[in-house]
Amino acid sequence: MGSGFFSAPSLPDTFKGLALFTPGGDLVYCIDPDKKSRWHLQLCALLQEIMGLAEPPHFLVPCFTATLDRWRDPKDQQLYLHAEAHPLVMRYQVLLNAVFSTDTLVWQPAPVLEGVCDRLILDRYQPQFPQLWENHDLIVRFTGAEPGEPEDRPLEPAPGYVLRLYVSGHTHATETILKNLHELLERSLNRPYTLRVVDIHKNPEQAEQDKVTATPTLVRVYPRPIRRLVGDFKDANQLLQVFTSLEL
Repeated sequence: MGSGFFSAPSLPDTFKGLALFTPGGDLVYCIDPDKKSRWHLQLCALLQEIMGLAEPPHFLVPCFTATLDRWRDPKDQQLYLHAEAHPLVMRYQVLLNAVFSTDTLVWQPAPVLEGVCDRLILDRYQPQFPQLWENHDLIVRFTGAEPGEPEDRPLEPAPGYVLRLYVSGHTHATETILKNLHELLERSLNRPYTLRVVDIHKNPEQAEQDKVTATPTLVRVYPRPIRRLVGDFKDANQLLQVFTSLEL
């Protein structure tokens, strides 16, 4: 179930990907080429750190995860993949395909234990974790621990880029731009990055603060100085201006 032939990898030939969503729609994910580590606890700890939660939100794991496994068959040496997502996150397939570079893959529904993901049960956690029900437009790739390290190892923030992508509403064009951007970032950067998608209409004050007047605009917030790039991000050389050129 969920398996299919895959012929155009843009990430490591073989890897396991895990995505963890929040009820509000934020996403943290990881890509493990060695397939030796269980990342659920690390992703929960990352959400705790980012959102200032009292404890890791482990209750999300049975209901808000998606997994992808890509492997090479030793018999025919072809690449295959298996991708499944829990029903509550099936609506994010376009975003999953963007971060895992799987084009228009149709994800399969993952089995869920009866009663575990009922809304009435999940809503009981909202008073304890209200931040998880808010949307912060977060898309964060976790690279803070090497595969095989102990899962209870304290998280250490890794140096990397902090980026904001300013868009005008969440349209099909926005999804295409986000997909192009993620693919270019994964190919072009050798450091971890955090990308936040900001709707210029919902956050006009932040757009003004970042001196954004057109969309789409990519802003490099950290490291300083701030740099900006306007465009559809189809050209890797153009994108690298944000990381190598002087202030735009």
